[in-house]
Amino acid sequence: MNAIPALRGRYIPWIFIACFAVVIAVNATMIWFAVGSFSGLYAAHARETGLHYNTVLAEQRARDALGWKVAANWRADVGRIELAVAGNDGLPLIGAQVRVELVRPAEKRPPLPVALGVTGSGTFAGYVDLPERGNWDADIVVERDGQRYAVTRRMFLR
Repeated sequence: MNAIPALRGRYIPWIFIACFAVVIAVNATMIWFAVGSFSGLYAAHARETGLHYNTVLAEQRARDALGWKVAANWRADVGRIELAVAGNDGLPLIGAQVRVELVRPAEKRPPLPVALGVTGSGTFAGYVDLPERGNWDADIVVERDGQRYAVTRRMFLR
């Protein structure tokens, strides 16, 4: 009767070692996939962008000083993105040039440009055929009289 518990007790340390080996193997596999699938770089020239970061901050301050406002709306029923651009006084921004590119935030794929047309005073719209539904970043650039305003809107597009 004493031989049976002693025999069981001998295997318990090996069970712990086997469990830890499984955990280590799974973690090593996850690390290997994570390192192999993401380069860690968002920009092609990350170092140069970092060296000129003060310039980027100055551009953002200049953009914010303009006070322009962009409202984006997605109409899923017709596959249309609509933009309303207003100045700091709240009036429509007449004579502006607007460009939009849709970017998937979780995937590395080329941006999807959207051809916009003027639909009214300070309003623009364009149709786009989305390859996938889900989260998209709409990179919006508004230019008028040599001034540039850029903003990104996260949208769930279906």
